[in-house]
Amino acid sequence: MRPRNRFVSVAAVLVALSFSTSRASTWEFDGAHSEAGFSVRHLMISNVRGEFHNITGMVEWDEKDPASIKIDAAVDVTTLDTGEPKRDAHLKSADFFDADKFPKMTFRSRSASSAGTNRYKVVGDLTIHGVTKEATLDVEVTSTIKDPWGNTKFGAVATAKINRQDFGVKWNKTLDGGGVVVGDEIAITIDAELAMKKDAPPADKK
Repeated sequence: MRPRNRFVSVAAVLVALSFSTSRASTWEFDGAHSEAGFSVRHLMISNVRGEFHNITGMVEWDEKDPASIKIDAAVDVTTLDTGEPKRDAHLKSADFFDADKFPKMTFRSRSASSAGTNRYKVVGDLTIHGVTKEATLDVEVTSTIKDPWGNTKFGAVATAKINRQDFGVKWNKTLDGGGVVVGDEIAITIDAELAMKKDAPPADKK
C-alpha cells in the first residue's frame, strides 16, 4: 500500500470511530419539578390517584442513539400523597408499601429502543416493597432548552402498568356483591424535568 493510501485509510477509520463514539450526557432529576403518580381502581367503580415526590437519580442520554439511554432513579415512598391523610397512612403501612421497611422504590434500566419520534421503550428492573421485577416504561421526551439560569434541561413523561400483587402488595377485601376494594392493576406516570449535570470544579492545588 502506498503511503498516501495508507494515510487515507487510517484517517477514514479515525473518522468512523469518532462518529461511533457515544455522546451521551448525564442528567439529574430536578426534584422540585418531578413527580411519580399512580392510579388504581377503588370499589370497582372509581379511581384513586396519588403521587410521590422527591425523585432522585441519573439519566444518561444521547439523542442520536436511543440504545444509549440509561436510567437509575429512586422514589421516596414516604412522600406518598393521595389528598387523604388516613388513606396515606394506611398505604404507607405494612398492609401496602410498608414504607418504614422499604422507604424507596427504584428503577434501573437494562435496555432501550426507539418507539417513534422522541419516544422510547425502556426495559429495566423495578423494585417495590423489596421485590424486583422487569418493567417496561414508555417514555416521551422533549427537546432540550436553556432555562433563565443557564441550565440545560429537558422534560420526560414515562408511563407503565404493573400488577401490585407481583410486588407483594397484597392487601384487599372482598365486597359483598362481588369484586374487591382495591384493584390489582396500577397505572404509573412519571413526569420529570432533568438538568444536565455540570462538571465538578477542579480541586484546588495544594
